Amino acid sequence: MAGLAAIFFTMILVNNYVLVQFLGICPFLGVSKKLDSAFGMSCAVIFVMALATAVTWPIQTYLLTPVNADGTPKWDLGYLQTIVFILVIAVLVQLVEVIMKKFMPPLHKALGVYLPLITTNCAVLGVTVLNIDNGYNFAESMVCAVGAGVGFMLAMVMFSGVRKRLEDAQPPKCFEGLPITLVAASVAALSFGGFGGIVENIFGTM
Repeated sequence: MAGLAAIFFTMILVNNYVLVQFLGICPFLGVSKKLDSAFGMSCAVIFVMALATAVTWPIQTYLLTPVNADGTPKWDLGYLQTIVFILVIAVLVQLVEVIMKKFMPPLHKALGVYLPLITTNCAVLGVTVLNIDNGYNFAESMVCAVGAGVGFMLAMVMFSGVRKRLEDAQPPKCFEGLPITLVAASVAALSFGGFGGIVENIFGTM
């Protein structure tokens, strides 16, 4: 359990996909203006990350790169990984879009073009690929995916509050708009640099 907890909190704080690994910056900057849209987008990303991992891990393990009992590969179709994973993510995003359009029209309208862009969100593809590259088993992959999604939500919701404060601020003329937003995002990313040692010290002694 300590290992799973370490993976979970590491993905949220130490290896945050947005503020540390700089993946998924497009929705981070585009949808974080309002709290409700940032939260809704984050929930959709968590759902897609978890479901995509649940689907792609077995595909990779049993269809693309299966191994015999002695550890030798049966066949190797690993070169199809990116194509297959993107197709799976695209189908899941379409499912999320249909559900939102039917049951949550205001949120669907608020997310706009950024909802279909989850298909090309490198954070979603990144978590499915890195789970395989890190050699995680199914349980570890699911914990990693959910942790990455929660980390995405933390970054989105936190930065939504920052941008709300920026609206009331009066930065110099040359920093108005996107420049001050990027500066604030940089400072937020720097603040996550101190979490590495904390997580290692907590779970390294368990």
